[in-house]
Amino acid sequence: MNNTPSSDSARLDAILDRVHSFVDAELVPLEGLLLAGDFDALIPAMEEKRAQVRDLGLWNPHLSSDHGGLGLGLDGFGRVSEALGRSPLGHYAFNCQAPDAGNMELLLTHADGRQRGLFLEPLLRGDVRSCFGMTEPEHAGSNPTVMSTTARREGDDWVLDGHKWFTTAFDGAAFCIVMAVTDPDAENRYARASMVIVPTDADGVQHVRKLPVMGAEGAGWFSHSEIRLTGVRVPAENLLGPRGGGFLLAQERLGPGRIHHCMRWLGICERAFDLMCDYAGSRELAPGRSLATREMVQTWIAESRAEIDAARLYVLDTARRIAEADSIVEGQKAARVQVSAIKFFVAGVLQRVLDRALQTHGGLGMLDDTPIAFWARHERAARIYDGPDEVHKSVVAREELKARGYSIKR
Repeated sequence: MNNTPSSDSARLDAILDRVHSFVDAELVPLEGLLLAGDFDALIPAMEEKRAQVRDLGLWNPHLSSDHGGLGLGLDGFGRVSEALGRSPLGHYAFNCQAPDAGNMELLLTHADGRQRGLFLEPLLRGDVRSCFGMTEPEHAGSNPTVMSTTARREGDDWVLDGHKWFTTAFDGAAFCIVMAVTDPDAENRYARASMVIVPTDADGVQHVRKLPVMGAEGAGWFSHSEIRLTGVRVPAENLLGPRGGGFLLAQERLGPGRIHHCMRWLGICERAFDLMCDYAGSRELAPGRSLATREMVQTWIAESRAEIDAARLYVLDTARRIAEADSIVEGQKAARVQVSAIKFFVAGVLQRVLDRALQTHGGLGMLDDTPIAFWARHERAARIYDGPDEVHKSVVAREELKARGYSIKR
């Protein structure tokens, strides 16, 4: 048997080593600014780190080499996303943070020449940030075919009216890709909405508030906003993709996005696992006896190790299935059930590992002296965004029953 790694795997291993080293040496020391909410100091410090990443040739690792990325493919970037997930600052430092990464992928596929010059190119360079407006407070986020935000055509413009929230990274973003109903009478409910690119400084765009997530508002790319659109007028050329294609574009965006999210969550798990093991091994309960001597703590460590490793294999196998298809869209269709399964499975692993790590640290775990409490607050939403766990479990169950000849009506 030939155990010599291929050139591709050797290259990926080398990239992962560089990413790990950068995260640990350059980003972890800045986490104290984030945990303290000192964004005035954090933002300029992060711009310096982003410049370093560019100089290292690691910028835009999620993109193909044709677009200035590392050309790793979905599964290769998944491994990088895990490495970056070890720090809350990782993805932003490498210009592959949500929602920008998903917006880049949408624009690369569907933007015309004008849209590329105005919106995509500055985003690829890291000169601007963007956001994505889909969720509405008046409607269940689990059913994106129902929304009240509208875009009506008036001459050479689209005029938008609506209300969005959990618009991640609106604070400081240059533009927002807004999901709006353009064809309310379309017989096919999946063809009623479109995506429209809206500059955030357009007349009628109102930033209502930054949403306090478990008490923390955050800033910049670490924030979620509520916004209102009142008679917002943008050129007709700002329509992204085909009219009525908003739902399909959203699904196209969310499929790879779920791979990215799951691997980022596993990076969080690995960091929390390291902190848990180190604290258990060093925390003295009595002379010569550490917290790690407790059988319950040993159980938490063992269960976490097994769950993290199992989840990683599941996600990478799903990424491989998507990557082996003729196109990303076809791959998502073929792996639709697996994508739903990894979403709720890994979100559950994340919550359990964080809870064990926090419990192991005792009172210290409740403080922002480590990133554990930060993740416990912000990543609880992993079981909600991109479709709540319950919806994804229903998808998996229905498909398994369908394969056995049973039809379940919704």
